[in-house]
Amino acid sequence: MAMPYYVSPEQLMQDKAEFAKKGISRGRATVVMRTTDGVLFVAHNPGSALNKISEIYDRIGFAGAGRFSEFESLRKAGIRHADVTGYSYSREDVTAKSLANGYSHMLGEVFAHEVKPMEVELVVAEVGASPENDTIYRVSFDGNIIGEGDYAVVGGDADRVRVALDRDFSRVADVRASLSLCREVLGSSGAGAGANGRLSAADFEVALLDRALRGRTFRRLSTTEVAALLPA
Repeated sequence: MAMPYYVSPEQLMQDKAEFAKKGISRGRATVVMRTTDGVLFVAHNPGSALNKISEIYDRIGFAGAGRFSEFESLRKAGIRHADVTGYSYSREDVTAKSLANGYSHMLGEVFAHEVKPMEVELVVAEVGASPENDTIYRVSFDGNIIGEGDYAVVGGDADRVRVALDRDFSRVADVRASLSLCREVLGSSGAGAGANGRLSAADFEVALLDRALRGRTFRRLSTTEVAALLPA
């Protein structure tokens, strides 16, 4: 008689984590950064046929990394939650913190109880009246939620990009300087770089939670706008 197959809970959780991390690392990295002009989202996403960055609510943006179908379903769930909360109570009750907590609960439940974890990592950010009031939350595949400081990195070789930012980030700057820094750290591996060793404007998907706007602050930057901001 065959003995039943047994896997310890510790080994099962470790295997799930390794599976999710492998799926997330297959893509390219995305950086979310505080700037003097608002919260900047920069994804290494050539062609941008599928958006990694989007609006969730008035002053809140979203970035996903990993399996597109999974983080897209989470994005839509966040929009529905924000709309219902804003309609039922007040628009001011919709915050990045509450959305990040919701995502944390959803991902944690899947990781703990489903055979296959979600291969995603998320960033939820909210623009404030000043950079000090901006909030950036990173939510991992297992539901772990981290309140970030001046920047967050998800997807691809995020560890390498994070090390580069830890080395090169000196202060909260304007969009032009911040975008230039993002190009340097995202392209430092050489993946997809052009003849001059740098990524071009067409390699990026860029959006800004614009501090100067009232109401809906999310706006996408076209390739032309990105090219104008990047140094030649």
